Amino acid sequence: MAETLTCVPVRSRSVGSTAAVVYASDYLNKLSGERIERECRLQLEAGRRALVINFRDTELVNSIGVSILLGVIDAAEEACAKLIFSDASPQTVELFEMLGLTRLVTLASTEEEALASLTEFAQGAYGSGH
Repeated sequence: MAETLTCVPVRSRSVGSTAAVVYASDYLNKLSGERIERECRLQLEAGRRALVINFRDTELVNSIGVSILLGVIDAAEEACAKLIFSDASPQTVELFEMLGLTRLVTLASTEEEALASLTEFAQGAYGSGH
């Protein structure tokens, strides 16, 4: 059964040409975390300037999952991309706050709220770049 899990791709979707939403699984551990990190890096390599990781289905995040999320945060920073975590449960938000992740990444209550803030980010980024 574990072999089939390694082949399951992370669900993601593009939002326009500059953003993507990546959907975390129900349990963020080493295996699922690495898949999320791989998908985020692929999106950044494809030129995405903004990523939303949606935690709607995530019930549990272990310590390895958190360390992998730190790698995603670093990758986004290196690419000068905006990263937002959305739809996290109160327990997951509390964990992120306790571990200091909320100082490094923006939290949004919903995916829609995250995407709306990315629109503002994109307009600001493009406005200052020309």
